[in-house]
Amino acid sequence: MFGFGRPAAAEAATATPMDVENKDVGTNVDDRSDSVRIVHAQEENNLSRALSQRHIQMIALAGAIGTGLFLSLGGALMTGGPLGALLGYALVGLVVCAVQFALGEVSALFPVTGSFVRHAELIVDPALGFAVGWNVVYGTYLSVPAEISAALVLIQFWTDKYPALWITLFIIVTFLVGIVFVGVYGEIEFCFALLKILLVIGIIIMGLVIDLGGVPGQERIGFRYWNSPGPFVAYIASGSWGQFLGFWKVMTNAVYSFAGVESVSVAAAETKSPRQNIPKACKKVFARVAIFYLLSVLIVGMLVPSDDQTLNNDAGNASTSPFVTAATRAGIKVVPSIINAVVLTSAWSASNQCLLTGTRILYGLALKRHAPQIFLRTTSWGIPYVCVILQTAIATLAYMALSSGALTVFYWFLNLTAAGTLVSWSVILINHIRLHKAMKKQGIAREELPWHHSWTPYTSRAALAACILFLLTGGFTVFTKGNWDNATFISAYLDIPLVLLAYGGWKLFKKTKIVDLDSIPIRQALDEMHDNPEEPFPKTKGWKRLNILWG
Repeated sequence: MFGFGRPAAAEAATATPMDVENKDVGTNVDDRSDSVRIVHAQEENNLSRALSQRHIQMIALAGAIGTGLFLSLGGALMTGGPLGALLGYALVGLVVCAVQFALGEVSALFPVTGSFVRHAELIVDPALGFAVGWNVVYGTYLSVPAEISAALVLIQFWTDKYPALWITLFIIVTFLVGIVFVGVYGEIEFCFALLKILLVIGIIIMGLVIDLGGVPGQERIGFRYWNSPGPFVAYIASGSWGQFLGFWKVMTNAVYSFAGVESVSVAAAETKSPRQNIPKACKKVFARVAIFYLLSVLIVGMLVPSDDQTLNNDAGNASTSPFVTAATRAGIKVVPSIINAVVLTSAWSASNQCLLTGTRILYGLALKRHAPQIFLRTTSWGIPYVCVILQTAIATLAYMALSSGALTVFYWFLNLTAAGTLVSWSVILINHIRLHKAMKKQGIAREELPWHHSWTPYTSRAALAACILFLLTGGFTVFTKGNWDNATFISAYLDIPLVLLAYGGWKLFKKTKIVDLDSIPIRQALDEMHDNPEEPFPKTKGWKRLNILWG
């Protein structure tokens, strides 16, 4: 699993030199030494390693357990039925598992700022790193004002007064979180993640109590709704084919509920002991997210029938949640406000995570001269402040929520990269597949990797096929009779030609080539790992072994 000893073959091997186009911006960095390093001296010196294991695990949890879990499960139940929704989320969970393990193996070897974007440049093609990097930056930068707009809708669950003031407050707070010491950001996200986890555990327990007849005056529900209206729902078509389409629709939509888990290694250069912490986070975050989602889907399917009309509510606040529907049916009145409050923190947390992801990937692009060098400027406490200022400026687009027409235009721009999650997952898997091919070509044993598994080369291929299939069928409804919708088509498919255009354009402009398997700097990365060993983690003892969240 983890391997930190230097094999004899590694001692005799020489590092593969790597051409790095990098010049100092405001710091004294030795370009000659940096040209033979995987982790740039600039990110090593200018960024602060302040994120610990509990931070990165909970940051990833906070990103993955978002508004989709609390508000969108009703739509999944209505579209696929209780069993269709459960199977859809379970199968996507398996794909997420493959993505997380692939990301962990590559990130442990190449713990760089920008994560899979920089990995693509090292392992596949610099043009792919450019295309995917800017795709992620575009999507995350526009997601910040989108999340602020969503937060405004949640505030309006209680009051519709002073919308411009609320937007201003959210922008200011988001900027402050982004510009302060990254350790403070980690603590804030740690608290948000705890709130979400406590809410998930609470609503699961509440659901079980309601289902088993524990509420006075309410009879036991059990699995009655699995019998009537039934375990599956026919979607668009009728019969078995319609039930399959309902299941498939849930599965393609479930991808975006898991979006964010891939950000766990974006801030690798700001993480303590990244070669140990990032793989552990990848493994543990996947397990926790999968359990929370599957239990939530199961409970919702037991509590609410798939033909309940309240599931069709698109208000965007707590009234949309199927858990609120279940609590209302049981006569529990306090639940809507509690869920709305925690979902509000979810929207804020998602905004913070988009800020972290966007700014660090933009910083990583600037390191490789795929973005203007001004974005390399950092504060004395290690924050790329120019990246944060740009993101804050774009966050002011949230004021477009004050006009219905402007908001429609804004969401069209946001939908341009709606398929970006699947693009990112595909790149992560391609990176991993290429890494193992290069290791075989260079005669490097899998056991030399800091984190490795015998089965991941096979699961990465299967998951890549699934991601491509999801990507191509994400908007299948528009091709059925009478269901054409411009916005759905754009959000499902336009990102594909945009990424291909950026890839082809940069490739022609810079005349980049696909990296030869012999030239991928695996031995160099292994040498760096052994030359800069991380302190092994002490064995967990006593009460700490009971910590199932970040231990």
